[in-house]
Amino acid sequence: DVQLQASGGGLVQAGGSLRLSCTASGFTFDGYAIGWFRQAPGKEREGVSCISSTDRTTYFKDSVKGRFTISRDNAKNAVYLHMNSLKPEDTAVYYCAAKYYYCSGYGSTYGYWGQGTQVTVSS
Repeated sequence: DVQLQASGGGLVQAGGSLRLSCTASGFTFDGYAIGWFRQAPGKEREGVSCISSTDRTTYFKDSVKGRFTISRDNAKNAVYLHMNSLKPEDTAVYYCAAKYYYCSGYGSTYGYWGQGTQVTVSS
């Protein structure tokens, strides 16, 4: 069975840092791009970051550029989202998702989704 597990969320003060992890099983991980999406209460889901498969091209939402980085460890079937200088507006449930090869900002193009991890940033 295909599984994506997002973890690492929590409560942090503004300016703090968190590292989210996305671990996967049940598919050929290194052939898939992994994206991070988030959804805040009352808002639509939005793409935050993505790392493509073999060339590891990365993408970031404008509001997180310079604060977030993304990396992958194919040996561990894992992708990490490093979030620094967190702001209250980063508060949301963060989801990781997988799609074949290339990144996309459209969540509908991702075939596999994890269950989400809550990130809360207090002011």
